[in-house]
Amino acid sequence: MRSESRTLVVILGPTGVGKSGIALRLAATFRGEIINADSMQVYRGFDIGTDKPSAADRAAVPHHLVDVADPREQFTAADFVSGALKAMAVIRDHGGIPFIVGGTGLYIKALLDGLFPGPGRNEEVRSRLEAEAVRDGLGALYERLEKVDPAYARKIRARDRIRIVRATWYYYRRGRPYRII
Repeated sequence: MRSESRTLVVILGPTGVGKSGIALRLAATFRGEIINADSMQVYRGFDIGTDKPSAADRAAVPHHLVDVADPREQFTAADFVSGALKAMAVIRDHGGIPFIVGGTGLYIKALLDGLFPGPGRNEEVRSRLEAEAVRDGLGALYERLEKVDPAYARKIRARDRIRIVRATWYYYRRGRPYRII
């Protein structure tokens, strides 16, 4: 079977329904390669409870985005999209079909639809907000978020550093409250 440049197979579902087995059989039949879309399988050392593909499965069908991230670092949906697009290009370059396989719907949504129409990530501003949270306490940053975006502040926990920083950064960058798309 010849791979069309836009052909993409997506297998998404909950844990334990057989996604990996189906993907292995289909990818082997149709010259495909599997791109992992499981948020835990990307981390090196997270081998228990993640149902990572075995060495034999990886030898039978090439797998991408497995064991690519250090567990001490955050691997975001944007990281997934970047890695998946690179893997898709490599797979298509040698006539294969990419199979996106996993249970992290956020990753697949980000790849297929995009997620965030706002401004791109700005590490300088985020670092400044992170430093502020350390200096003044995360509670102070959360209180500021409650003033500028009370609806979003009610949706998250007061200890959720990542979301507090993101929403506060968004407000100061865009001048309006953060909205989840």
